[in-house]
Amino acid sequence: MCAMTGQAPSRHLGLDLGGTNLKYAVVEHAAGTWTLVAHEQVPTRIVADPAAVPASVTAQLAEMAVAAAATAGPITSIGIGVPGLYNPKTGRIRFLPNVPGPWADHPVADPVRQATGVPVALINDARAFGLAELRLGAGRGVRSMIAFTLGTGVGGAFAIDGRVHQGHDGTAGEMGHQTIDPDGPMCGCGNRGCVEAYARADQIAAACGTATPEEAVRAARAGDAQALAGLAKVGRYLGIGIANMVTVISPDRIILGGGVAAAGELLFAPIRAEIRLRVTTTSVDEVELVPAELGTWAGSIGAAVHGAEQAGLA
Repeated sequence: MCAMTGQAPSRHLGLDLGGTNLKYAVVEHAAGTWTLVAHEQVPTRIVADPAAVPASVTAQLAEMAVAAAATAGPITSIGIGVPGLYNPKTGRIRFLPNVPGPWADHPVADPVRQATGVPVALINDARAFGLAELRLGAGRGVRSMIAFTLGTGVGGAFAIDGRVHQGHDGTAGEMGHQTIDPDGPMCGCGNRGCVEAYARADQIAAACGTATPEEAVRAARAGDAQALAGLAKVGRYLGIGIANMVTVISPDRIILGGGVAAAGELLFAPIRAEIRLRVTTTSVDEVELVPAELGTWAGSIGAAVHGAEQAGLA
């Protein structure tokens, strides 16, 4: 929902909770347009005692919010992107797989709200990525979109009628956990044959014979046969998952983010080929496949937009 003409500009803070770094972004909303005005990151304060990590990290988020508001505010809302599951009604964490500590039922929204005095809303980090690309990035101007982000896992988001659909509990868009092979390898979610089981970072590296996906991209660009074949294989599996979503949603645009998206056509070409092979119900010529634009800041930017929209301020 865009701001009404003449509405005064407002600023909104997004926090991105990661196991390695905490990031923030401040965005300004004016006359229906979003602009990034400030961003920063610091190492996540992971203390030695795992039981104390949730409290330590939450306090650090509150400190970051207060500091960001002082330097780039005033801010009128806050969104927090979390790498896991949460309860959108209570602002408490349900499950964080990649951050140490007993996070179940730990409050995150309330401590930050108490420190800043503004509304706070949580959002999954992959949905934040998709929302950022929709409002400020590669999805600007489209009504329907699907977005995949490739990293430790395979995250996703999709938009219909100009809004990212999140479902009743924020979990809609987990396209990395659609089954593409019922007898395939185990996925970290407990299912077999998910897209993520074939296209997460360690599987990309293994398929390409490298230590990391970034090395895989470099090797493929240098002409390494195994790396080229590995990216083609990963592209095929991603293409199957993306084709499923195209059949269901018929989006205007497909956005692919994460470090391995830097492979460009080495990855995009096999994805396009698979989409053309499998999508028969809509014209794939009218569906664009493009790289994400916002890079590492997408999570915090999208969290800021989500906080504003949840508070009815955008």
